[in-house]
Amino acid sequence: MARAKYQVLIIPYMIQDKFIKYAVFHRADMEVWQFISGGGEDGETPLQSAEREAFEETGIPADSKFYLLETCCSISTDCFNAYRKIWGEQCLVIPEYTFAVNIINIELKLSDEHTDYEWLDYETAKQRLRYDSNKVALWELDNKIKMGLLNQ
Repeated sequence: MARAKYQVLIIPYMIQDKFIKYAVFHRADMEVWQFISGGGEDGETPLQSAEREAFEETGIPADSKFYLLETCCSISTDCFNAYRKIWGEQCLVIPEYTFAVNIINIELKLSDEHTDYEWLDYETAKQRLRYDSNKVALWELDNKIKMGLLNQ
């Protein structure tokens, strides 16, 4: 399949004994901690892309409960030079759609895209993350959980 003109960001979280933990991942190709991210493929919806990416990178089953968040940022296509040639030089930004996935009794299995992951509380995760889009999405998710806006 061809690469679609969007990215997805997926935040795995769990609630144990009323404590919320977020899985943050260390990339194998650079010194960066982030959430799961990846590109969509033509013919997929953003949700289908999120389900596929979460499974490919961590083994999270596609039938897990995914929530679409309101956080949506734009990413410059200079990060995607190979695809920019396909999309056209006038394609300067693509959207990044954000999802949360509630992890219940699932052991994460990392692909080669990541060397490590940690389950962290909100403040520690926020400090560890590099990208502002990840931090904004984390803030939204943390508040939605605390306000009871997600069906756990």
